[in-house]
Order: sequence, then structure tokens, then C-alpha cells
Amino acid sequence: MSDKDIRKAVALQYAAPGAPKVVATGKGAIAEAIVEKAREAGVPVEENPALADALSTLKLDETIPVDLYKAVAAVIAAVLRAAKKA
Repeated sequence: MSDKDIRKAVALQYAAPGAPKVVATGKGAIAEAIVEKAREAGVPVEENPALADALSTLKLDETIPVDLYKAVAAVIAAVLRAAKKA
């Protein structure tokens, strides 16, 4: 199994007006645990393997780079829309 086939998860924290930052990252069993804990806590989960690959290269507490703002903003917008529907 290649590294691309292994599930990755990245948890972001966002508090306006700053940029989102990485608060958890993992792959394989750790990724599954991150997703499970998020769901248990009622935190929305968005599946985006390409974005997870890019974000998984960041260190904990590192803010997302400018080149990922648009992709992360799209995820945040989707999460907010889903929360309004719920």
C-alpha cells in the first residue's frame, strides 16, 4: 500500500480574524481516531484527501499557508452551511 492510499486526517482550529491552524494530524489508525473523536464531539468532518495531504505536511499549531486559504475557506464555508441546515 502506498502512502497515497493511507487515510490522513487533519484537524483545524479557526478563530476569526486569524488564519486557521493545525491542531491535530495523523494517518492510518491515528487519522481514524481523529475523525472518530471529532464526530463524537459533534465537530463537522469534511472529506478532502488532496487538502489533507497538503495540510498534513504542516506542524502542530502552524497556521495554514496563504496558498491553501482558498481551499480551506471552501471547507469552512461548507461546514457552516451544513451547520445552518442542521
